[in-house]
Amino acid sequence: MLKTFIVMLLAVTAGTIGDILLAKGMKEIGDISAMNLRGILNVAIKALTTPKLIIGTAMLAVFFFLWLAVLSWEDLTVALPMQALNYVLVAFLSQYFLGEVVTPLRWAGTILVCTGVMLITKSGGT
Repeated sequence: MLKTFIVMLLAVTAGTIGDILLAKGMKEIGDISAMNLRGILNVAIKALTTPKLIIGTAMLAVFFFLWLAVLSWEDLTVALPMQALNYVLVAFLSQYFLGEVVTPLRWAGTILVCTGVMLITKSGGT
């Protein structure tokens, strides 16, 4: 169980860093929702050369391969809830790196999710 927790912590950290870098990189590139095909293709080329997006994608690949490793030895019903730890890291890092406001209600929800994760994780050791 400790091995699962450590690998999942590494996976979730890699995934969260990847998500933060992708969000920051795309905010810098700009909103693509109203672009035409030519604009989207230009953004795609820019995305392929933007370091934040490249590193973010690499971090998500690290998450993916660590996740595959965990799935090879742990029950999905134990492993999947551990991914919810991502909510805590995202809340902290989004405030710091993206300047997002995390309201007290959102923090309360995050704590509730973490409590559930601990209960589920604890049940996996029986």
